Amino acid sequence: MALTTRLSLSLLAALTNALDLSTPDDTLNYLKNIELATGTSANQADMLWHDRRTLTASATEDLDFAGSLTNALGATQTFARLKALVVYAATGNTNNVNVTRPASNGVPLFLAAGDGIAVRPGGLFLAVAPDATAYAVTGSTGDLLTFTNSAGSTSVTYDVIVIGASA
Repeated sequence: MALTTRLSLSLLAALTNALDLSTPDDTLNYLKNIELATGTSANQADMLWHDRRTLTASATEDLDFAGSLTNALGATQTFARLKALVVYAATGNTNNVNVTRPASNGVPLFLAAGDGIAVRPGGLFLAVAPDATAYAVTGSTGDLLTFTNSAGSTSVTYDVIVIGASA
C-alpha cells in the first residue's frame, strides 16, 4: 500500500485599529505545508488510521497504537512511529476531550507520564513530527494514549487521525 500525505496549516488574521484619520492594520498570512511520501524515514509515512469516537459521561479509553487498531482497508495497524496526530473535539460537546500520556505504557507524545492537553469543544490539537524519529511507539511499554471525557454530565464526540510509520 502507498500513502502520500500533505498537511497544510493556513492562518489568516487581520488586526485593525480605527483611528481618526486612518486605520492601521497588521495582516498575518501564515502558511505551512508538510508533505510525507510513502516510506518509514524522515518526511515519510506508510500508515493511516482515523475514526470518529464518542465517550459517554466521564468515560475514558486508551487507544493502543501497537496492534489493536484496524484501518479502513481492514489491515491491523502496528505503528512504530507517530508522524502526525489530529484530535478535533466536536463543536456540540459540553465537556473537553482530554488527551494524556498514561503513567504506564504511554506514547511519549507529551514530556512526562500524566501530561496531556484538554481539547475544548470546537477545538483542535495537532502534533506533527516528520523526522525519522517522530514519536516512537513501543509495543507493551509505550503504545497508549488516553482519551477522557472531562466531566460526568454529557457524552463527547471527537475525531482522531493518525499518520505514522511501520518502522
